[in-house]
Amino acid sequence: MIIVTGAAGFIGSCLIRKLNQENFNFIIAVDDFSDPRKTANLVDKRIQERVDREVFFDWLDANYHEVEFIFHIGARTDTTEFNWQIFEHLNLEYSKQIWKRCIEYQIPLVYASSAATYGLGELGYDDNESLIPRLKPLNPYGESKNEFDIWALEQERKPFFWAGLKFFNVYGPNEYHKDRMASVIFHTYNQICQTGRMKLFRSHNPDFRDGEQMRDFVYVKDVIEVCSFLMHHRRNSGIYNLGSGKARTFLDLATLTFQALAREPEIEFVDTPADIRDKYQYFTQANMAKLRSIGYDRPFATLEEGIADYVGNYLRYGKYY
Repeated sequence: MIIVTGAAGFIGSCLIRKLNQENFNFIIAVDDFSDPRKTANLVDKRIQERVDREVFFDWLDANYHEVEFIFHIGARTDTTEFNWQIFEHLNLEYSKQIWKRCIEYQIPLVYASSAATYGLGELGYDDNESLIPRLKPLNPYGESKNEFDIWALEQERKPFFWAGLKFFNVYGPNEYHKDRMASVIFHTYNQICQTGRMKLFRSHNPDFRDGEQMRDFVYVKDVIEVCSFLMHHRRNSGIYNLGSGKARTFLDLATLTFQALAREPEIEFVDTPADIRDKYQYFTQANMAKLRSIGYDRPFATLEEGIADYVGNYLRYGKYY
C-alpha cells in the first residue's frame, strides 16, 4: 500500500498514474477533495481509498502496518499567499506529523520541497545541505518549505529512508485547476489560443533583456520518474534538487509553444506586476550532480521535447495523464 498526499493535485495525480503503470494499484489518495476541478485528475486511476487530509493521521494510526511507502506531495503552493498560519499548518506542522509517524511506523518517505527556498539564488542552486539554513526565500511559501528542510536536517531521529525534493518549475498535464499558479507553458498555450499572441514580463533587471529571464523548467513526467527511482532505491537519504539542470529563457518557452501549435510567434512585453517585482527570480538552474551521484541516469526531457508532448498530446485535447 502506497500513500500519496496531494493526490488530486498536479504532481500527485501524475505520480499515481506512474505507480499504476508499475502495477502499484493499492494507492491511498490523501487530499482535500472539495475542489471539483481536481476530480478529473483521478479519473481512470486505480486507487484503493480516498482519505481527507484532515482525518489522515487517524487513518494512518489505524492502518500503518499495511503501508509500504509515503509520498508527501501535498502542500499549499500559492506563492502569492501571505497568511503565514496557512503555511504553518499545511506545510510545516502537517509535514512534521508525517515525518514523526514515518519514524514510529518504519515507513520510508519522499516529500516535496521547492526551488522557491533558493530565493534570488545568492548562494547558487546547489543542493548542499550545509547551505540550507542560510537560504533566503522570497515569500512565505518558500520560507515554509525551507523551514521544514532545516527542521528535518536537525532531527536526531529520522525515517530509515527519506528524501526531500526541491522541485524547480514543473509543467505538464493535470494542472488545469491551478489558476495563476499553473505553469507558464499552460498560460502561454491559453493566451495563444484566445488572442493569437503571448504577453511576457518585461525585464526590470539591466542584466537581462526582455524575455531572456531564465528558469529551470522540468517536465512532470521526469519528476515522477525520479520519485519512482527513489521509492525503489531507498538509500542515500537527503535533500535533492529536481530540475532539468538546464535553464531556458521565457522567450524560448513562448516560441516553442507557438511552434507546437504551428503558428508564427507574436510576443509582446508587459511590466512585471508591482506586487511581485521585488521577489522575481531572473535565473534558476538546478545543479543535478547530487541526484546523478546516487545512480539516477535517465536523461531529462529538453524544453522542446516537453512542450511538444504537453501541447501535442494533452493541452490540444484537454486530456489528462
